[in-house]
Amino acid sequence: MDIIAAIFITTIVFVGAVIPTWVFFHYRYKTKLVHGLSINEQTDLEEMMETANKMAQRIQSLELILDSEHPQWREK
Repeated sequence: MDIIAAIFITTIVFVGAVIPTWVFFHYRYKTKLVHGLSINEQTDLEEMMETANKMAQRIQSLELILDSEHPQWREK
């Protein structure tokens, strides 16, 4: 009888707390995906893209300098 009560209580807790919480967060995540990025996230993404572009330009400049001063540097 005690095992049945434990299983019953566990099931009630799971159905009453875990499943509703999971459903709430699941649909909250899905809604966020549908609506896309927030304004703050868009701003952060634009800043990261700008930083990445600047870094790419710097790397290209450094590679040009290395190519002119040490032509064999890529082989090392």
